[in-house]
Amino acid sequence: MAVEAARDCLAGRDRAAIARVVLASTSHPFADRQNSTIVKEALFLSDATAALDVSGSKRSATSALIDTFHAVAGGAGDTLCVAAERNVAKPGSEGEYNSGHGAASVVVSKGDGCAKLIGTHSVSIDLVDHFRKEGETFDYNWEARWVREEGYGKIVVSTIIAALQKLGVDARKIDHFVLGSSMPKISEYVAQGSGIRPEAVADTLGGVLGDAGAAQPLILLSHVLERATPGQLIMVVGFGGGCDVILLETTAAIVGAAKARGIGGYLEDRAPVDNYVKYLAFSGLIDLDKGMRAELDQKPILTAQYRERKSVLGLVGGKCTQTGAVQFPKSPVSISREARAIHTQEDYPLAELPAKIVTFTSDYLMFSPSPPAYYGNIEFEGGGRMLAEIVDVGEEGLDIGTQLRMVFRIKAIDDRRGFSQYFWKAAPERRLSNRA
Repeated sequence: MAVEAARDCLAGRDRAAIARVVLASTSHPFADRQNSTIVKEALFLSDATAALDVSGSKRSATSALIDTFHAVAGGAGDTLCVAAERNVAKPGSEGEYNSGHGAASVVVSKGDGCAKLIGTHSVSIDLVDHFRKEGETFDYNWEARWVREEGYGKIVVSTIIAALQKLGVDARKIDHFVLGSSMPKISEYVAQGSGIRPEAVADTLGGVLGDAGAAQPLILLSHVLERATPGQLIMVVGFGGGCDVILLETTAAIVGAAKARGIGGYLEDRAPVDNYVKYLAFSGLIDLDKGMRAELDQKPILTAQYRERKSVLGLVGGKCTQTGAVQFPKSPVSISREARAIHTQEDYPLAELPAKIVTFTSDYLMFSPSPPAYYGNIEFEGGGRMLAEIVDVGEEGLDIGTQLRMVFRIKAIDDRRGFSQYFWKAAPERRLSNRA
């Protein structure tokens, strides 16, 4: 999700300008491996790019964004700030009805952008509304009424009022109020206590997305920016172990901003799952019998992954400088029939190129969380072929020539050692085409 959000955010941008990647989440896939570096590799950014993981609180995204503003002002360079959350709740719990998974990303730079920073204000207070012990899957939540009144009603409201006073802004001037929370109607409750107009409260997306935990403030901010107009004030609030308040003002540049897929586009393209057992299986909340064919030792070969990291994580192939032939993976020997050139290939990123199906098969025998498993030979626009797994097929099915886009997904999970391997898969492009 983090990679997909970052790709959408960087659409039309020069990736060479990104000097830093910050990734915020309380559900990083690795506890002791830098997750933001995986995102950096998948985006094929320069090895000179700095990377930072932020975690430990549901307000980690707003804290990461505030830190990013300070870092960029201090000369850190253009920074990609990403928030992603896999917000898993115990089956049957109240949280199961409210939780969601999601990601969002913004670029902060000194140049002109869609919005400029007016100011920030933060407090740190150890009010424990929920917690999760190291190694545990689910949060333990405290009584909602106390959290609502003591946490949101006092800490959040007082922080917002202090921020408005600090920045010299009238609460009634706020055009969009963004607060990430799983509690229904809590945004209206806090806005009323802070003097913010009820019509300024942003859609929490509770009915279509749910609460994506740490990522929720950036998701809602991105959703607001998709429809905001120049000169509007946007307040973003993050709560957890204290409170962050960020005040932004949209600029004239928001009118001509590049139209990427955005939060609205992804929600429009969603594929609802109305089978509860299937949902449990997709979420990893039930132990499935995957059959004998899935009994493989998925031990990662870390030395090979490091050696081929551009190919594996960045989907970088090779293009022969003599013949123009494109191939994946990159090799010392060109595949061109016209010239068996050696050591003539330069890096050729394939992840953002459109592709189409050349041949494919559907397999009901091998394990797939959403059978059948599709895989086949695909061809990239401009040349280059690879054997790829095809996902998100849906009821429309596949055909020879079906247009595809590449997506960064989990390729395999080594349950014995706790290692998730990532690679690129192909997905039909038809949904996005239908939107256009």
